[in-house]
Amino acid sequence: MYNNVRPQLGVPQFQPQPPTSSQPNPFGNAFNVAGAGSGLIRGGLSAYGEKILGSSSEYVQSNISRYFSDPQYYFQVNDHYVKNKLKVILFPFLHRGHWTRITEPVGGRLSYKPPIYDINAPDLYIPLMAFGTYVVLAGISFGLRGKFSPEALNWLFIKGLVGWFMQTALLKVTLLSLGSGEAPLLDIIAYAGYTFPGMCLAVLGRIIGGYSYYILMPWTCLCMGIFLVKTMKRVLFAEVRTYDSSKHHYLLLFIALAQFPLFTWLGNITVNWFI
Repeated sequence: MYNNVRPQLGVPQFQPQPPTSSQPNPFGNAFNVAGAGSGLIRGGLSAYGEKILGSSSEYVQSNISRYFSDPQYYFQVNDHYVKNKLKVILFPFLHRGHWTRITEPVGGRLSYKPPIYDINAPDLYIPLMAFGTYVVLAGISFGLRGKFSPEALNWLFIKGLVGWFMQTALLKVTLLSLGSGEAPLLDIIAYAGYTFPGMCLAVLGRIIGGYSYYILMPWTCLCMGIFLVKTMKRVLFAEVRTYDSSKHHYLLLFIALAQFPLFTWLGNITVNWFI
């Protein structure tokens, strides 16, 4: 009977609520300080990394430009330059002008003018074209003797590359023996590649037959020796800060004399590398 008591309608009923208390988080400030600290560390590491990468990229770019230069520079040629450059290579004693390269101010420093404006500037157009012509003429020589084959032409192509490398190494070692190797590598490769215009002339004499080869071969050796002596003396040695003058003339003479065995080896159109 006493359990049937019902709540009256319209009278609000209040339910007891558990007590709530808002206590401060003792780790909140520590987390905020740690987050700010990690942000500073990340920012510092990022700035330090950018500084290291920036200096490294500048160092790499400066060394690339120092030793390799810009490849596009060596292909800025025209017909007038090619004609006059071939005259200087094949008839160097007829060159009445100076052998020094022309400079111009670029970006606050002196830079050499490209080949199209300077006959004494090195280029890679003539060496590459002459090397290809040398391989073609050698193939024709093989064909006229009935010994043409793709394998023989391939071996001759490799032989020409080895000869180009030997000439480059000769000039590079000469600079290193003087206590400096700072001349751009592409400059030395270009000067060494001027071997092949004379080689084309000698191989053409072999194709013509008779005594023309035995006349043209010593001539091209002599002209290449004179050209390299003039070039190394006036151009490459100008970039060497200090050198022993007693070695100067001996090294120039060695470079000139080294052209005779190198030309003889390259001019011998056979698959035998040793004769």
